[in-house]
Amino acid sequence: MILALSGGTGGAKLLDGLARTVGQPRLAAVVNTGDDGDFHGLRVCPDLDICLYTLAGVVAERGWGFADDTFRCLEGLQTYGDEAWFGLGDRDLATHIHRTVRLGEGWKLSRIVDELAARLGVEAKVMPMTDAPVRSRITTPSGPKTFQEYLVRDGASEEIT
Repeated sequence: MILALSGGTGGAKLLDGLARTVGQPRLAAVVNTGDDGDFHGLRVCPDLDICLYTLAGVVAERGWGFADDTFRCLEGLQTYGDEAWFGLGDRDLATHIHRTVRLGEGWKLSRIVDELAARLGVEAKVMPMTDAPVRSRITTPSGPKTFQEYLVRDGASEEIT
């Protein structure tokens, strides 16, 4: 058994390489949840999702989300003036809706990840680093931000103080 510590896109590529070398059944990964966030009322776990999608062979060429996904829901949100800077594809939204419903039912994140992995056909053991909510915070001259706000929305344009 190989245990890997993983983050987002780079970590998912590492897991893919390890899985191709030793086979998914011999691979376990503890994945970062510090970059998780709530968007449009949904719990989004980008690092867990990219690892699952990559191991399932359904990841888009761009390196995140489902291959051939559409973004019609985000386009609709923009119509109503809602922020849509975090690229959530329509199939990806299904993952976040499912996760949010399960969390509301009292499921632990680790149990939800097990269910998602099984439904996606992932044989590696993928685990969140914790079942408790943890958020990375970055302080910049304009104030504190989540990691996603700093990197995705603002393009890492400010100095980290």
